[in-house]
Amino acid sequence: MIRSTVDDCKTIALPRIDDPRGKLTFIEGGHHLPFEIRRVFYLYDVPTEESRGAHAHRDLHQFLICLSGSFDVALDDGLKRATVHLNRPWQGLHIPPMIWAAEVNFDPGSVCLVLASDRYIESDYIRDYDQYLSMVRP
Repeated sequence: MIRSTVDDCKTIALPRIDDPRGKLTFIEGGHHLPFEIRRVFYLYDVPTEESRGAHAHRDLHQFLICLSGSFDVALDDGLKRATVHLNRPWQGLHIPPMIWAAEVNFDPGSVCLVLASDRYIESDYIRDYDQYLSMVRP
């Protein structure tokens, strides 16, 4: 099992093409991201007081992009915590395996795009925080 830390979670700036007709950003898995993209999903209409996520993955990498609005990503590796604010559609946050992450503080109208390294596999999820801590703490 991979042992990641909060410091391994990196904000990545994606290519931006500026044009008088508007801006364009593109993503190539394995080139702009440290993994191939196997699944894409997005979160929207999340009430401001609600959170999403609040789990870890055994093997899955994720890349979160705020396409509209803003939200925070609360990160936890069992020893250290950090919060990353996302609000730019040309920047995203890479979350490697074994990081507990939750998306919180959604502005109204926010859209979170998630690019994942694999298809949905329920057994990859760790949804119980105490179980997660028992796996990552020495």
